[in-house]
Amino acid sequence: MTHTATPRARRSPWTVIGDILLNILAIGGVICLALVACAFFFNITLIMFKTGSMAPSIPAGSLAVVRAVPAASVQIGDVVTVDREGKLPVTHRVVAIDPISKTGVTVLELKGDANADADPGLYDVTEVRKVLWSVPGLARVIVYFSNPYVLGAITLAMATLVVAVFWPRDRDIAGPPEGSERSG
Repeated sequence: MTHTATPRARRSPWTVIGDILLNILAIGGVICLALVACAFFFNITLIMFKTGSMAPSIPAGSLAVVRAVPAASVQIGDVVTVDREGKLPVTHRVVAIDPISKTGVTVLELKGDANADADPGLYDVTEVRKVLWSVPGLARVIVYFSNPYVLGAITLAMATLVVAVFWPRDRDIAGPPEGSERSG
């Protein structure tokens, strides 16, 4: 018994490009879902650096991945984000730690790497967000893509791509070629 391969229909370059783009976007979607799961299960978030107080180790415009941890687990040299009531959070390096008091509060002294002196005042905290790693310049990219006009253009482009890839082709709606047998 011989088996002959049926010739495949030739695909247009636009269909191939569309399929490649959809596969890339699908991979991006899976990555986004994985990041959301990490954020949820491991208490991980992102912060953006607007100032250069942590330069050169973390320059302005960097994006950092941070994880909420008990303040008691922090060590000297760690870079942490501390929430301040009525003000923006501050992210600096730990330069001194006072022992934990009976109330469970840890007292931290912080200093930005680019600053000559430590921050004025101490921070009484029970939980901080520890910087795990950072990427210089990535915050600017995220801010750019957060622009409503850019998001609208991306949405329209992706919708157009999906419609173009899934739009019925003449060969799809014409039925089987003449002379072919239907199994039934």
